[in-house]
Amino acid sequence: MAQSGAGMAADIAEQPEGYARLLEPASIAAIAQVAAVIAERRPRHVVFTARGTSDHAALYAAYLTEIRLGLPAGLASPSTITVFGARPDLSEALVVGVSQSGGSPDLTEVLRVARSAGALTLAVTNAPDSPLTQAAELAVDVAAGHERAVAATKTYTAELLALLLLVEGIRAGNGVLPAEERAALETLPELASRTLADPVPGQLAPRYRFADRMVTTGRGYAYPTAREAALKLMETSYLPALAFSGADLLHGPLAMTDPDVPVLAVVGAGLGGAAMRDVVSRLGERGADLVVVGPTEIGGAAAHLTVPEVDERYAPLLDILPVQRLALALALARGEDPDAPRGLNKVTATL
Repeated sequence: MAQSGAGMAADIAEQPEGYARLLEPASIAAIAQVAAVIAERRPRHVVFTARGTSDHAALYAAYLTEIRLGLPAGLASPSTITVFGARPDLSEALVVGVSQSGGSPDLTEVLRVARSAGALTLAVTNAPDSPLTQAAELAVDVAAGHERAVAATKTYTAELLALLLLVEGIRAGNGVLPAEERAALETLPELASRTLADPVPGQLAPRYRFADRMVTTGRGYAYPTAREAALKLMETSYLPALAFSGADLLHGPLAMTDPDVPVLAVVGAGLGGAAMRDVVSRLGERGADLVVVGPTEIGGAAAHLTVPEVDERYAPLLDILPVQRLALALALARGEDPDAPRGLNKVTATL
């Protein structure tokens, strides 16, 4: 018999508070100090290393880094170092380990090797005393607090906001955000509360209770959200879900979409959302059962998970919230326990 999902529900509900905590002057100042050090060191490129949910936060940060800082960015394959013994030249890089627990041995080893090669290393974690933090030269605490459920929710969005603050601080040069940026960010807790109050995610659970697979898609800043959505559905409801960028979906996988395959599309108001319009149109031509996440309703969609319209850099902090609630409700509707998915632990040790 499924449990109540009370732990995951509580974690989800605490996210507006988590945003407010990271936006307090002390937290802002701590991240600004790290950003100023990075700006002074002027890395030539940025390499992120992460696993699972944190990998999606790192992907978001990679988009931010290339778009906002103009620096090449990518996600490392830890096994090249930990399994194959590679020692890439990272001497001019900023290498960032993103991990809720900071306890993954492979990520810690990547930062250790990178630091020994002369890279500037940074740990972004919810555990300031973790091995990952100890291995890095710099550290950012995402300050999410204890997470009750195994499936990450509030730690994910805390990572997103911390990474956003970091990148914008680096862009500023001295770590200090412009006043207009700070004012815009300060609206996020209230916007998150409003998003979480929408009853639609829970109402959709019966519709997809017996689905046997799902596709998620988005472009630009929304692509990490699509990937995180797929992971949440798989780990809480055991629903096979495939995530594609909107562009990749059109390069072949579109052929598998039909009225029996629900598609969750993240369609924002910015350039990434505009790039999704053709994808949505093609999905409509195939009669796909389409759920749209975003601020604007799209004709032909079976359902719409509404989020407030914000700068598309901020949208991932809101877009994922109704999806988390859908994953929770769907798991319960399918008779599963979203607080403790079978076979999973909060800390996964990989090499």
